[in-house]
Amino acid sequence: MTTAHPKSVCVFCGSRFGTNPAYKAAAHETGTAVAQNGWRLVYGAGDVGLMGEVANATQAAGGEVFGVIPVHLFEREVGKRDLSSFIITENMHERKKVMFMNCDAIVVLPGGAGSLDEFFEVLTWRQLGLHDKPIYLLNTDGFWDKLVALTQHVVDEGFADASMLDFMRVVDKPQDIAADLQDLWR
Repeated sequence: MTTAHPKSVCVFCGSRFGTNPAYKAAAHETGTAVAQNGWRLVYGAGDVGLMGEVANATQAAGGEVFGVIPVHLFEREVGKRDLSSFIITENMHERKKVMFMNCDAIVVLPGGAGSLDEFFEVLTWRQLGLHDKPIYLLNTDGFWDKLVALTQHVVDEGFADASMLDFMRVVDKPQDIAADLQDLWR
């Protein structure tokens, strides 16, 4: 007999804090909300930047944390070993696959090229019908406004159907994500 894991939320985010203190606060609130709802955090296993903040907040609130890090980033991202589950992968592609396969929803906090890569990969998979997991952009202080405008531009220029815009949910606060997931997972 196997026991089912709690619902899991994959968070893609920066390995830096960024310039706006609101990003760190939003990462903390996201981790806390994951734990308070009894969900498991799936993330990139780093102990730096927003990654470390979301994991530490989840743990501080009593939540389970599943971390996945590629061997080449273990030192750079300070692989966080005190997690509920910890996996070291051979490369970035494997990391994304393991994270995606172990979650029920995706949340993208502010971040750089890696976060954009992760976002576009899961968005593309959703567009191709490979999954139906909800994808959230946490738009802290308008961080993702230009990305949202870019995706609208892609649709307006005929490179994607308007339905692509329905595959991502743009929210301003972690509490909005938690409320939406509570409704979805009832």
